[in-house]
Amino acid sequence: MQLCANKLDKKDFFGKSDPFLVFYRSNEDGTFTICHKTEVVKNTLNPVWQPFSIPVRALCNGDYDRTVKIDVYDWDRDGSHDFIGEFTTSYRELSKAQNQFTVYEVLNPRKKCKKKKYVNSGTVTLLSFSVDSEFTFVDYIKGGTQLNFTVAIDFTASNGNPLQPTSLHYMSPYQLSAYAMALKAVGEIIQDYDSDKLFPAYGFGAKLPPEGRISHQFPLNNNDEDPNCAGIEGVLESYFQSLRTVQLYGPTYFAPVINQVARAAAKISDGSQYYVLLIITDGVISDMTQTKEAIVSASSLPMSIIIVGVGPAMFEAMEELDGDDVRVSSRGRYAERDIVQFVPFRDYVDRSGNQVLSMARLAKDVLAEIPEQLLSYMRTRDIQPRPPPSANPSRTPAPEQP
Repeated sequence: MQLCANKLDKKDFFGKSDPFLVFYRSNEDGTFTICHKTEVVKNTLNPVWQPFSIPVRALCNGDYDRTVKIDVYDWDRDGSHDFIGEFTTSYRELSKAQNQFTVYEVLNPRKKCKKKKYVNSGTVTLLSFSVDSEFTFVDYIKGGTQLNFTVAIDFTASNGNPLQPTSLHYMSPYQLSAYAMALKAVGEIIQDYDSDKLFPAYGFGAKLPPEGRISHQFPLNNNDEDPNCAGIEGVLESYFQSLRTVQLYGPTYFAPVINQVARAAAKISDGSQYYVLLIITDGVISDMTQTKEAIVSASSLPMSIIIVGVGPAMFEAMEELDGDDVRVSSRGRYAERDIVQFVPFRDYVDRSGNQVLSMARLAKDVLAEIPEQLLSYMRTRDIQPRPPPSANPSRTPAPEQP
């Protein structure tokens, strides 16, 4: 909404007033809670404030007839702002202004009591008012948007020999490796948003039997035609099987698997599917330039990338790909959206050795940015959620007997 005022009371001795507005939501007990302050417009009795947005729930908590009180103040440097006057309205009344200007009288109760000829302390005019629906992650999920989850695991030699306890891939009979824990923690939550529970799972940076070919996107289930694994348990099973059959090697290339998921995501533009790629790595990356290029290209597609770093590395390169401080760029092009979330697994390891707690902490943080990333894609493409399917779908009539 946008407001302006006319002929407000002059409060400053040497100049005019410096007006600003304070919006209050009324509470059930008759008290008021501040929900918005406008900027100060200096030295004028006829200010025009900048347009602003406020959530409807903040303004009236969903009750369209609830009183909204607006105070008009004259700003003072020392913080003792002078009260000019007030007026009340409601969300319903404000929304009528979509078709017409609405003028409110600003009244100062103390002045009104003292002066018989008092009319008002100026007027405030509502210049414009519009309401936009802000959809939530849940709205899209209810409307049928599917999350397609793909896993990519680092099989490079820098992880250490899987048969040695010092290896990040060590298959202990007593506890999960950091790789297995990260995969299980994230996957078990995200699989609930994927109806078919079939997950493509890849490894990168290994030599494959029998001829020792180096691959940067080999299916963990050894099936080039269908890399899908059934559920997270299926992914874990294929991961353990691959550890027994491939040779950890190198170098560490992220770009091939990012581009592979991006090719699938590029085929979907109606908001029906959103792709999430989980990369688990020890953080030593060999194709930084190509990976940045892949991320910048993928940032316009319905996909997000989660990178979980395992082991003791410093992970500076992973922090750079995360792009929280500086948006990822490649050859002068910047990523359209922030689609990468990086977390070091060591920050979530419970000191008492409680693996369940470690996994819960990791999953919470790792998945925290996915809803906003999905929403940012839907907003930029102006895709609205589909209405949820009816709770009681009409039954299809049985075919007539011949």
